[in-house]
Parts: sequence; structure tokens; C-alpha cells
Amino acid sequence: MHIEIERKFLVKDQSWKKDLHGISFKQGYMLTDQNRTVRVRVGDGKSFINIKGKADEQTRMEFEYEIPAKDGLLILHSICLQPLISKTRYKIPQGELCWEIDIFHDENEGLIMAEIELGYPEQPIHIPDWVGEEVTADARYYNANLVQNPYKNWK
Repeated sequence: MHIEIERKFLVKDQSWKKDLHGISFKQGYMLTDQNRTVRVRVGDGKSFINIKGKADEQTRMEFEYEIPAKDGLLILHSICLQPLISKTRYKIPQGELCWEIDIFHDENEGLIMAEIELGYPEQPIHIPDWVGEEVTADARYYNANLVQNPYKNWK
């Protein structure tokens, strides 16, 4: 078991991007409710199944396992709720931590979020200039909720 401790932020601009290479992902959810999610993510030739427990402020239980790539694709397109989440992820190391910036596509076009996973809840972080409003506590920004209420519908 792994305890996930992360903070989510909106991104103000693309000054962070520079010469970074992103990885395109598709992810789909088989189960989404307030107490748990089960998803499959496919990208960079690999597939993973991920199970998360109920979020408690910044923390929640998380289990993730690699599965055969072809199984991930089959699950995405035959079992997962639609629409799928489509995004490109970029990583920016910062000391012992790493910022992950997701540029969303398709139903969630226009949404750019940054996440940082912490080792413990009060771990100090340096917030770069390109990082905007914190949305950790706003459930609309959970990827599982973006399936049910895509960003394009928020306007």
C-alpha cells in the first residue's frame, strides 16, 4: 500500500515548458465515487491499473500495478466510462520532489494543471512563478470527475 499525498494547482502560463518532452496518456475510469476510483492509464507503450481510496484533504490510499499493454487498451475502449481523459504530461524535478504538469485535450481542452507529490503532508515546497491557484480541495479538478463533468462544460 502507498499513501498518496499530493497538491494540485492551476498553471498560469507556459513559461515552464522550455525544451521538455511530454508523454501522451489516455486514461479511463471503471469506477468513480466519493470513496474510491479504479482507472486504467495507457501511455508510452505501458498500461497501469490504479485503485485509489477516499481523499482526505491531501492524502489517500493508492495502489498501482503494471498490466499488459494490450489489456490496458482493451479495458480503456470496452469497459471504461466515456469520455476518456486525454492529456500530455511533463515532469520538472525540483530537489527530491517532482512537478507533473498535465495539458488536457479533447473534452478537457484548455485545462492545464500541476501536481506535486509529497513525502508527508506539511512538507515545504517551492512554488514556481508559473504555478497559479491551488485546487487540491476542489473535487471538480479530480481526473475522475473530469469524466463526468468535463472542463468544456464549466463555462
